Amino acid sequence: MKKEMLFKSIVAQYCKIKPEDIKDDLRFREDLGLSSLDFMSMLGELEDEFDLSLDEDKVINIRTIHEALNLISNPEVAG
Repeated sequence: MKKEMLFKSIVAQYCKIKPEDIKDDLRFREDLGLSSLDFMSMLGELEDEFDLSLDEDKVINIRTIHEALNLISNPEVAG
């Protein structure tokens, strides 16, 4: 499974939307309804799945699917 679909499959576990319906401009809290706890849990799962260590200062500013995808797709900026 390519990275983007795997990412969207993980996100879909935390909201009521199918992975294929998750668009890049959707916002985690406002559009997908993730609580802060859900968001942090999801980030932990992403770190495990993609073998990353995300910098807390960077993830705190993530608002959209696109921003999160960019962060996990570019490990050198992830942490």
